[in-house]
Amino acid sequence: MLFLPLNSKIIRIMKYFFYTIILVFFGCKSVPEPVTSQRVGEIMNFLASDDLKGREAGTAGIASAADYIETVFKENKVVPYFKTYRDTLSNFDGVAYNMVGVIPGKDKNLKNEFVILGAHYDHIGITKSASIDTIANGANDNASGTTTVLELVRYFGTIKANKRSIIFALFSAEEKGLLGSKHLAQKLKDQDLNLYVMLNFEMVGVPMVNKDHLMYLTGYELSNLADVSNSYSDVKVVGFLPKAKELNLFNRSDNLPFHELFSVPSQTYCTFDFTNFEHYHKVGDENVLMDFNHMANVVNKIIPVMDGIINAPTQEIKYN
Repeated sequence: MLFLPLNSKIIRIMKYFFYTIILVFFGCKSVPEPVTSQRVGEIMNFLASDDLKGREAGTAGIASAADYIETVFKENKVVPYFKTYRDTLSNFDGVAYNMVGVIPGKDKNLKNEFVILGAHYDHIGITKSASIDTIANGANDNASGTTTVLELVRYFGTIKANKRSIIFALFSAEEKGLLGSKHLAQKLKDQDLNLYVMLNFEMVGVPMVNKDHLMYLTGYELSNLADVSNSYSDVKVVGFLPKAKELNLFNRSDNLPFHELFSVPSQTYCTFDFTNFEHYHKVGDENVLMDFNHMANVVNKIIPVMDGIINAPTQEIKYN
């Protein structure tokens, strides 16, 4: 057998799997099962169903989605960050709320550092259409990102060994001008939260076309997050999409308010590459077009990345 020197990436991946094995025997009774297309489909088929009427902020449909999210939080021992899971928006004309939970960190030196894992769970609701269908279900935008975060809730809620504290934030009124994330960012800033990074998930329901990476990052060139992400994965999980820079997608999702107020790395993972999906903000954004196998793969590949970032002994991610 030929022995070759181990590079840092291989060492990190080995540490991740070794850490998981140790948790099985000493840290907790079990580790979560890998994410499956069936599990993804169950979540998506609820969030993007006609019953929720497109989850427009302030409607009964999105209230049902909030109830569902609260159930997932409770089942996985995620506690409310505020007095309740529902954080009512102060900048919305009506009643809308983010869903915000937390798993406190376990390391005495790192538990006061926070990582936010987020996605918006609203969409545009009922819209005009040339067809009989008028419900913009928002499967890709952004039931897919919400599903990703909920599966991260399940993972970290089962492991219960995160060194840093994790805030899970599902935002409302993103489609109204990032109102949910603006509200939460300001509220946490007023509390002087020690935020390390904000990691956002947006439109991950279909795979990219002819790319050598699984997802891209908005604001790719602004930080070393892509390199750090790839160092924790056995595949190239993150790459660069020129179109994202051209259209300045960094400024068009819920990462932006945290970047502006905290000046810490705040970026979005996405797989919508402008060639693989034609139903943005249309009634055709339905589950029948989603690739649940791809979505399960996204979550399974991003779990060790999130685990590595949350449990790293130092703050690896830096703005350039």
